[in-house]
Parts: sequence; structure tokens; C-alpha cells
Amino acid sequence: MLPEISLNILDISQNSLKAGASLVEISVAIDSAKNELLFSIIDDGCGMTDEQVENVVDPFFTSRTTRKVGLGIPFLKQSAEGTGGSFEIKSEVGKGTEIKALFHTDHIDCMPLGDISETILTIVTMAEDVDILYTYSVDEKSFSLDTREMRTILGDISFSEPEVRDFIKGYLTENKQDVDR
Repeated sequence: MLPEISLNILDISQNSLKAGASLVEISVAIDSAKNELLFSIIDDGCGMTDEQVENVVDPFFTSRTTRKVGLGIPFLKQSAEGTGGSFEIKSEVGKGTEIKALFHTDHIDCMPLGDISETILTIVTMAEDVDILYTYSVDEKSFSLDTREMRTILGDISFSEPEVRDFIKGYLTENKQDVDR
């Protein structure tokens, strides 16, 4: 089981990339009054059949050929539901996949969010040819990072260039701190 929600987001985002997505939308929304954290990941990758969607929560089902088990999504589902939250997956072949996980943050078994800024930075720098739209919100405050806008400004400069990577990291960290206040 992954010990932080942000690592689950990284795992699912990697699945989106492997599915050939050209756009991955990642949203983390915290409702302090309800003690809830909802994250969603929507991609426009190859999608899954109804049978695959039904089986994806089975730890002994995987489409990978390198191993016979796939534990990421089953453990995520168990973790969310273990807090009294929920897990939902929708997918359509040729259109993409949407995953939502709701956690009750006041439950003793709720894992921490973790370093979501570092997680998003990792996704953005490892998937430079994929558009990433990330939104982080707490109650009424939010911010977004859209790599499409960044590409317009940067042109052909890589997100992995040290100065660009440092800028993205600072942008994510500072805006999260502002929203968390």
C-alpha cells in the first residue's frame, strides 16, 4: 500500500501516460468543514473495456506483462473506503478514464496527502509531451498549473532544465502554501 495520497496520484498518472493520454487533468480538492479530500484524475488515453473496469479493483488482475498482480488501484480503493470515503472509476475505450477517490481526513486510517507539489513536479517533468492540468483547492481558494500555457511561454525549452524545474517547483510550493492559509 502506498503511504501517501500523492503517491497514489503519481501511480495513477503513470497509468494515464502508459495509456497514451495526451491530456491528464489532476484535481485535489479539500473541504475543511466536511473533513474531506477528493482527488480526481481524468485522461484522454486509450480507455478500458467494461470488463477491465470491473476487474481493475481486483489485485490479481493486471494488464501488465511484467508481473501478475496490480495493487495500486485495489489498495487505493480500500484506503479511500476505509476512511468512510469512496472510490469511482469510469472508462470508455478510445475516450479515456476518470478516477475519483474521496477520503475522510478526520478518520484515523486516512493517509496523509504527502508532498503533492513534488509529485506534480515529477509528473510534469517526466511527461513533457503530455499536457497536464493540475488544480489544487482548499475550500474557496485554488490555483492551477497548465503545461499548455507553460509551453506557449517557454517554446522548446524543456521543463527538466534546472531553471525551469526550479521555477515550477517554486510555483507549486508557494501557491499551495497560499491556498492552505
